Amino acid sequence: MPKEKSGHRKYGKGAGKSVEIAMRRKKHGTLRSGKGGKGGKVRSRRQAIAIGLSEARKKGARVPRKKAA
Repeated sequence: MPKEKSGHRKYGKGAGKSVEIAMRRKKHGTLRSGKGGKGGKVRSRRQAIAIGLSEARKKGARVPRKKAA
């Protein structure tokens, strides 16, 4: 993997903030999955990060594209 150039952030500051908020919501047990938050409670750390990044994307923060499956 090639190293990133110095001073070049892969994720924007807004993305980090969204993930931080999602992690806090997970900790308090208020983070939910699914359309409109109607799904079950989020228990996994990875899912909380994914939700945070997804919300950041919607807000227009700099987040790399999702990898195609």
